[in-house]
Amino acid sequence: MPEDLLTAKTNRAHSARSAKQGERAGVTSLPASERSRDILLVDAGRETRQELRRLLAPLKHNICEAESGKEALRMLSAHPVDLVLADISTPDVEGVGFCKALRSYYRTQALSVVLIAGPEHADLEASAFAAGADEFLVRPLMSEPLLARIEAILRRTPAAGVEDDFISVLLALAQAVEARDPAIGRHCQRVSTLCSTLGAAMGLPSEELVTLQRGAFLHDIGKIAVPDGILFKRGPLSADEWVVMQNHTTCGERICSGTKSLSNVLPIIRSHHERWDGSGYPDRLSKNQIPLLARIIQAADIYDALTMDRPYKAAYSPERALETLRTEAAAGWRDPRVVEAFADIFPLIKTVDAHSNSSLLA
Repeated sequence: MPEDLLTAKTNRAHSARSAKQGERAGVTSLPASERSRDILLVDAGRETRQELRRLLAPLKHNICEAESGKEALRMLSAHPVDLVLADISTPDVEGVGFCKALRSYYRTQALSVVLIAGPEHADLEASAFAAGADEFLVRPLMSEPLLARIEAILRRTPAAGVEDDFISVLLALAQAVEARDPAIGRHCQRVSTLCSTLGAAMGLPSEELVTLQRGAFLHDIGKIAVPDGILFKRGPLSADEWVVMQNHTTCGERICSGTKSLSNVLPIIRSHHERWDGSGYPDRLSKNQIPLLARIIQAADIYDALTMDRPYKAAYSPERALETLRTEAAAGWRDPRVVEAFADIFPLIKTVDAHSNSSLLA
């Protein structure tokens, strides 16, 4: 983690504590427009980054830097910032593709992005906005107009790391459910990376990739209502126990139904145990009645479960897990098109990084 970004995070935490203490003492906290924000500069040229630092200095915000698109994506996958200023011709992940990647990741979907171009790339303005850029600037940059535009963007940008409170609570709850079984490790993170990569390979738009990522974290949240004696039972479940286990899909749907922004995730939570031939649960949907995103989550979820040690089985090799998916597709349980798309990306995902989605972004 770059030292200046680490310092910014430390200062922000200290400022947050000070603000809370001030509020208790009856002191009014600073308005958002006066708080220090984190800005990431993405440009291959060191001198260009230094010039941007000089132009932005009057704003007194925290500045961090990346000299390539992939470096920036790795940083952003773990450490939120408030605004990105990126050169549209940044090597390895050019500006338009950079914007598309940010809009395809749930943690950076709403991040403000300013693309900067030289006069020779001024004709890319429409492409930049189509990819999700908030502003498009052409060099040479003049100090006062630049500062005014940056401040205007930051005034309408929530502080980095601030999410919808209810969604944050639900994500924390989902992680608590996962923590009940240390053996599965970072299952949700791995499923998020797997299904996002699969969705991207199948050509899904960025909005649906974000829905997949959220669905990966929340699909089993209903297991909070499943007793440990059933969830971790080594032998087969009784008929009554199986009913309790199946109810985690509808229970999870109810838990997440309290916010409009998760409405697209609800079909994933409810239907990720349906089967292609109609023998699944809870609604016995078949074929295209099952939402596509639920079918994608299902393939990633099953693959990850197969490749992990469980009380009732040893971990499968990645190759054996893929073959099992294909066998289940042939038996009519899984969508054959989704399984074959999974097989196509298998060389990319059999050593998936469970600790971040930076591989997906890059």
